[in-house]
Amino acid sequence: MQRVVETDQNVVDEVERTKWKRTLQTLAKDWRLYVLLIPMLAFLICFKYMPIGGILTGFKWGDDGTIYNSQWCGFYWLDYIFNGDASQSFWRAFRNTFVNSMYGLIFGFPIPIILALLFSEIKNQHYRSFLQVACYLPHFVSAVVVTQIIRLWCEGTRTGYDGGMLYQLFANLGWMKDDLGNVIKEGVLLQPKFFRPIYQVSGVWEGAGYGSIVYFAAILAISPTSYEAARIDGASKLQQIRYVTFPGMAPTLTIMLIMRIGQILNIGYEKIILLVEDKSSAWETADVISTFVYRMSGKSQAEGVKAIAQVGIVMDLFNAIIAMCLVLGANAISRRVSSTSLF
Repeated sequence: MQRVVETDQNVVDEVERTKWKRTLQTLAKDWRLYVLLIPMLAFLICFKYMPIGGILTGFKWGDDGTIYNSQWCGFYWLDYIFNGDASQSFWRAFRNTFVNSMYGLIFGFPIPIILALLFSEIKNQHYRSFLQVACYLPHFVSAVVVTQIIRLWCEGTRTGYDGGMLYQLFANLGWMKDDLGNVIKEGVLLQPKFFRPIYQVSGVWEGAGYGSIVYFAAILAISPTSYEAARIDGASKLQQIRYVTFPGMAPTLTIMLIMRIGQILNIGYEKIILLVEDKSSAWETADVISTFVYRMSGKSQAEGVKAIAQVGIVMDLFNAIIAMCLVLGANAISRRVSSTSLF
């Protein structure tokens, strides 16, 4: 028994002693693959890790133009956006960001799954490929083109023009009237109550087809024998989806949901800026954190904005902390209720 223990210990010591040698041998064997990693590592270091030091500038004054050499101001900029002159606009933007993201999660997350289920039920390979390509294409259309089409559809009436397609539809439904019953001649996008539905529907149209790729691949990975066994047991098509497809997709669904929750406060400003005019009342529901920072950057120092860089950094840090908490919480819940988690 003692000899066996000594032999095992010698093996462990030998493995530990030759660890670096074996590592170098592995690197030398697959050196081409590791060379391909160099550009990605350089990208991560330059654009992901080095900018982390810039977070410190959110806690400095930056009045003299040399932010790194400026004096510390503590949590002044946090207090400025939470309780200062910009607090009202900030909390409105934060509320709109959360509401728009939740609408996107509730309505935008299930639609790619439904599309993937529909694609999997099409037996004709050529017809299915055509439909998939048709659904993927909107994702590759420029945001400028998409927003311009939406603006043309939502344009109001003017001399010799009856308005865009959506404006005429809403007018016929009686939705383009104010509280006094007068017809609103301005465009649909100028009305705060219409921005969120239009933004969400256009977002689903752009991303649903492309987002279904992951779920369609997860469905194809399910063994056909599982469906055969369900059919032998007398399961209908809906029962097969419920008891075979969804359990087979569960790991993919869980991971994608956690990642989506982590991006719940990340809404780009490009599409919103292109859709909404500068002085439109639609900013009441359209203004999000990214557009709030973008619009603040256009203000002069006479309006009270002395260091837009610090304000943007602090707001991005606030977003990142909330996103991290959401991801950690969603991952912990997923790990507790199921065996699937990101980490």
